[in-house]
Amino acid sequence: MGQGEASARGTTMEGDCLSCIKYLMFVFNFLIFLGGSFLLGVGVWVLVDPTGFREIVAANPLLFTGVYIILGMGGMLFLLGFLGCCGAIRENKCLLLFFFMLILLIFLAELAAAILAFIFREHLTREYFTKELKRHYQGYNNTDVFTSTWNAVMNTFDCCGVNSPEDFKDSLFRMINQNHMVPEACCQRASQTGELAYISKEQCLLGNMMFRNNKGCYSAVVDYFELYIYVAGALAIVVLTIELFAMVFAMCLFRGIQ
Repeated sequence: MGQGEASARGTTMEGDCLSCIKYLMFVFNFLIFLGGSFLLGVGVWVLVDPTGFREIVAANPLLFTGVYIILGMGGMLFLLGFLGCCGAIRENKCLLLFFFMLILLIFLAELAAAILAFIFREHLTREYFTKELKRHYQGYNNTDVFTSTWNAVMNTFDCCGVNSPEDFKDSLFRMINQNHMVPEACCQRASQTGELAYISKEQCLLGNMMFRNNKGCYSAVVDYFELYIYVAGALAIVVLTIELFAMVFAMCLFRGIQ
């Protein structure tokens, strides 16, 4: 009789534990589902917005790429949250297994990306960017992705070149535009009647230091994103930890379902 009571008590505790895991997993995945829905909504709104924001995004390769990254992340989180919610609340082994495999693939992809970032870290040096800028930047060719991306970076961060405007010496830009010392994107701008206008574009293009941005883009971007880099690192650790717990919860619930 004692053994029967102990067995029943153990079974009850195991059932309570599985119920706790089930509802924790449901709440966790419901939050993921809401986050994915929000990202999908933002991405779709930007692409179909009738007020002209779509044209602004389409004209900027950085923003245009960012919109599709948001859509991809939103779709992935939407599917992940939906599968996790349905698998947990319905105690469906197939959905839980699919959820586990999807989380595992995402985890392995993130791990591979981290390894590749470490292997190719030398491609993120000042010397590498300077060499590429000298070889490929054309200045005014908006159809060239490399050139338009650099123009967007220099306009956004009010910078010039990788290290300084001197990076344009002996470059493809100077070969194409022999009368210009720096490209138009390096010129200083000021707000006039709500719009940005060049202070003195002619003097800037001739190399006058008073009318051009003299800070290099490498330092400008690093300074701007320094805080975000630490936040992103901490967030990456949190995300990887959550993914590990999600896989453990999914497998525990999968094995506990009769």
